[in-house]
Amino acid sequence: MEDPIEIVENGVVKVNPRGSEGIQLEETSASMQKKSVEYSLERRKSLKARYIYGFVFLLTNLMAWLIRDYGHQALSELHYIKACGNEGHDCFHIMGVLRVSLGCFIFFLLLFLTTFKTSKLHGAGNTWHSKWWSLKFVLLVVSVAVPFFFPPSFIQLYGEIARIGAGIFLILQLISVIEFITWWNNYWMPEEEIKQCRFLGLFTSTIFYIASMCGIVMMYFLYAPRRLCTLNIFFITWTAILLIVMMVISLHSKVNRGLLSSGIMASYIVFLCWSAIRSEPAIEKCSPEKKAAGNGDWTTVAGFLIALCSIVMATFSTGIDSQSFQFRKDKVQKEDDIPYDYGFFHFVFSMGAMYFAMLFISWNLDHSTKKWSIDVGWASTWVKIINEWIAASIYLWKLISPVVRQAKVMDQEGQIHLSTSP
Repeated sequence: MEDPIEIVENGVVKVNPRGSEGIQLEETSASMQKKSVEYSLERRKSLKARYIYGFVFLLTNLMAWLIRDYGHQALSELHYIKACGNEGHDCFHIMGVLRVSLGCFIFFLLLFLTTFKTSKLHGAGNTWHSKWWSLKFVLLVVSVAVPFFFPPSFIQLYGEIARIGAGIFLILQLISVIEFITWWNNYWMPEEEIKQCRFLGLFTSTIFYIASMCGIVMMYFLYAPRRLCTLNIFFITWTAILLIVMMVISLHSKVNRGLLSSGIMASYIVFLCWSAIRSEPAIEKCSPEKKAAGNGDWTTVAGFLIALCSIVMATFSTGIDSQSFQFRKDKVQKEDDIPYDYGFFHFVFSMGAMYFAMLFISWNLDHSTKKWSIDVGWASTWVKIINEWIAASIYLWKLISPVVRQAKVMDQEGQIHLSTSP
């Protein structure tokens, strides 16, 4: 081994580690820095890729809408699609949406199958997820085009399966929303006594409860103006009961979760109730939308576009929220780990393609919907109401499950002590 070389500078002796060990340390440090830069670049590409996938998802759903509302004239030569309805007109709307949805589903399903085992930034799965856009564009075009050559019976079968996939997507979205509410509550209302956070959490929860109460009152005023509106009265009243139950359980001494999470959840279920009632057909006597049903003015168009973009954003946010579905929350994130679960991301988008199809056809495989409408009809109404009830049930279970588990543990410990006592 070579001896270090001593260098005298300004009267100070510096040792230059030119031995083999020093050279190895320098090379190792340089290699680690290079890898760190490479991982940082790969992580940026991965984070940008998710926005591209979101844009692709939006485009395919816009294509489904265009085919539903205007495709009958443009694609009138596809006579084999005409199998039902008014000279195939209604069936064309439904089948056209389902065919585009199936293409989008196939595209993201293939991406899911090729990336679900990816865990490191230096793996081949990460390269496929973040690059190769020309090849994936060809894959997207083929995936969307091929379903137009499938027979109507196969597309009808896909429509039945899409209902299940849409239900899975709704459950995933609910869990993601509830986990976000829990995180928000823990962030603003920590167990430690921090006056500023406590005051902010209390103020915010008050705002949410006031908004929820105002929403209940407005729904009674707008959607239940007379006693004959029994179904709307039932929906609104049951929502109010769920709101009160969540507040009481949150404040119970054994639960003691505070009002912030329950206030946010109350606003969410009130929104779901309002959305469900808004989905009722405009011909109903208790729907104020019947007055503007035939206008098709700019408010209808704006509402449609806002709903479209909000659903895309909900799909995107659920897709990147894989941590809410991990059993181990204490897993340490390493430098070369992928920033989000690619497989889960593409799986959510594949289920979201089915959900979008159900919204465009209002969960009904027999009758088409009107132009510039989305998620309107009794089937949509009941899906949203059931979604609201499931959301409230999941949240209530998250509140009481720690108490139930603690009671079981204490009971088991008591039985053990009794069995071991002389």
